[in-house]
Amino acid sequence: MQAIPLGISAAIPAHGRHLSATALDVGGEWMLFDCGEGTQYQIMQAALRPSRLSTVCITHLHGDHFFGLPGLLTSLGMGGRRETLRLVAPEGLFDLLFALPGVATLPYEVDCVGVPDTLTRLTVVDAPGFFVEARPLDHRDFCAGYRWQEKPGPGNLDVEKARALGVTDWPDFKKLKAGDAVETARGVVRPADVLVPPPPPRSLAYVTDTRPCEGGRLLARGASLVVHDATFADAHAARAAQTGHSTAREAAAVARDAGAARLLLTHLSARIDTTDALLAEARSVFPPTDVATELEAVRF
Repeated sequence: MQAIPLGISAAIPAHGRHLSATALDVGGEWMLFDCGEGTQYQIMQAALRPSRLSTVCITHLHGDHFFGLPGLLTSLGMGGRRETLRLVAPEGLFDLLFALPGVATLPYEVDCVGVPDTLTRLTVVDAPGFFVEARPLDHRDFCAGYRWQEKPGPGNLDVEKARALGVTDWPDFKKLKAGDAVETARGVVRPADVLVPPPPPRSLAYVTDTRPCEGGRLLARGASLVVHDATFADAHAARAAQTGHSTAREAAAVARDAGAARLLLTHLSARIDTTDALLAEARSVFPPTDVATELEAVRF
């Protein structure tokens, strides 16, 4: 499980940083949170296979978060994609997007999941091994944050212990793994007898663009990794509040108060040329913090 920052710049490309986009690679597929201009170039640099992209989640309708989407969608079609792509976004995006030449005639289906501006909490993806929920953030215009959440597994099977209790047939091993008891010559073997508790489910919260808010804290609650707006340093805290963004220190307080495990700072202003001060301010509040580095995967 890894998050790959593809673009961490706010509003405009600056200091070699690209516009907002973060990939979440969950093994057999990957998802994309936001798609700023030029994201498809970063996807190639990250060696992510376009055919494995399953879902795109857009936070809001500011250009630095979705202007790369038309190019990505049409490139997928030109690359031979025929599988349905799930697109989660504020409802206003779809009419705009599919009015564009090329996007209206894609050779594959786009499953559009609209996020209403009356949002309180909404499950936007419900897959066999995980779900994604959306909650409202506090930006100048309507903005949704997202949380990818792994579903609890049934536990790992202790094969040797099962054999010691008389389980020998492969179908019986599968039943136990699925949570069903089996009958053996020595008696009934129950899943609790042979299953080792799985590790805690993993989660990622994607919280940008926003002022510190309750929606962000709820998305970040107990998260394995929080990717949070840190547009400004303390020196520009008033500007952060005015424009609907967070400082690095405020992002750290959100992660701390939510009981998250780790914090990754993103969406950096062009005012920030070096990130040492930004990182120091955040770590003074929440030590397990890093500034996102583009194309550098973060495992969790």
